[in-house]
Amino acid sequence: MSLLKKFAGETVIYGLGSILPRVLNFLLTPYLTNVFDTSDYGIYGVMYAITAFWLVLFTYGMETALFRFGSKDGQLNKVFSTAAISLLVTTIIFVGLLFFFSEDIALFLNEPGGGKFIRWFALITGLDALAALPFARLRLENRPIRFATIKILNVAILIGLTFFFLTICPFLIENGVSWVENIYSKDTQLDLVFIANLVASGFVFLVLMKSFFNFKWEFDFQLWQKMLLYASPLILVGIAGAINRQLDRIFLKKWLLIDVNEQVGIYSANVKIAVLMSLFITAFNYAAEPFFFKNANRIDSKPIYAQIAHAFSVVGSVAFLGIMLYMDLVKLLIAEEYRVGLDVVPFLLVAYFCLGLFYNFSIWYKLTDRTRIGAYISIGGAMITIAVNYIFIPKIGIMAPAYAALACYIFMATTSYFIGKKYYPIDYPIGKMLTYIVAAVVVFGLSEIIRPYLGGNIFEILFVNTLLLIGYLSGLYLFEKKTIKQMMK
Repeated sequence: MSLLKKFAGETVIYGLGSILPRVLNFLLTPYLTNVFDTSDYGIYGVMYAITAFWLVLFTYGMETALFRFGSKDGQLNKVFSTAAISLLVTTIIFVGLLFFFSEDIALFLNEPGGGKFIRWFALITGLDALAALPFARLRLENRPIRFATIKILNVAILIGLTFFFLTICPFLIENGVSWVENIYSKDTQLDLVFIANLVASGFVFLVLMKSFFNFKWEFDFQLWQKMLLYASPLILVGIAGAINRQLDRIFLKKWLLIDVNEQVGIYSANVKIAVLMSLFITAFNYAAEPFFFKNANRIDSKPIYAQIAHAFSVVGSVAFLGIMLYMDLVKLLIAEEYRVGLDVVPFLLVAYFCLGLFYNFSIWYKLTDRTRIGAYISIGGAMITIAVNYIFIPKIGIMAPAYAALACYIFMATTSYFIGKKYYPIDYPIGKMLTYIVAAVVVFGLSEIIRPYLGGNIFEILFVNTLLLIGYLSGLYLFEKKTIKQMMK
């Protein structure tokens, strides 16, 4: 259990570095949904979605390649140097291309005149891409405190500047401070939010600059070829992942028939609620990837990986049920006009749970250098996402991306599990793991059946839902007493 305790500790620490900044960023949601109308928030959601897609292209799997090749004794500096030089050159090229084609990209996104947004985010993505490798090195070197501190400061700057631009500047103008009019106007609110992000990303790059350049400049061409050969399928995995997780807003933008920006804004706001599950999965993945690589040669590694997946399913099912049973409180995080889209949330939560299972089940293709098979699985998931969205968005609107995400991640988790049994068999307690989430969905369904009989009384609803949650946790404890005690330790 010592390794499991170590993994749990790393998950908590990296969680502080990944979850806390995202929680702070999440707190912007109620603020921004009250500042922006649904149309402007739709543009906001689309830009952040496409940036996630760009970041995959900018980094092209070099983070995972660093874990794979940098884990070998005495190789980290050479691997980091080779990857850093490669990223520096390609980032300059990619940013230049986005600047050159910015207006064309804006037209493709149905945002005439939005080329300035593309240019802002080209710079943001470039800075984030250059910071990705030093962050990966911090994870590999087990330096979570520095990792967490920089992540938190990044979001603190973003939130501080956003609040300054959108709240303090209008207040100063109303009180006769005329020079602020050179900074703020109602028409530039979106620009100012994006500029705040650019400044925050620039701060991170400056802090990490010493780590980025403080090495012997050495480019090993043969090593670079090996890293690219290993990472190239991961580019497809990343692109497919971005399609599955982020491009839903782009699909809505292209295939919705009416009220496009308004519906995209509503969907984007409700995705933020589902991100509460995604935060847990992100923290898990930050700790899991380097942990799996560093312990792959242990004789007991496979039982440990199975126990980690077991523990993940316990925590993930509780997270789903906790969010859904207290949705009457959670929904207050978004403005009232956005709450018409709350029906997407349970489907997205279960989808993200399945994504977490995929992260557990898919480690085999990275450890066995079969990233090509991982790419095929991810491409299959992306094809499901595109097909479901293309067929159903014109018919059922914003529910289509939620259904698509669920179908995609069920396919990816299931396929990875069965193929993994051939190449890297791990004895996962799959029956128990699926029982947890199915039972959580059943308890949530029971809550929805009872709700109409409570007459809309919020206190009675929360009381009944609390009893249901206690009942679920009690049953979970009875069946998994040993596992839960180990996790609590």
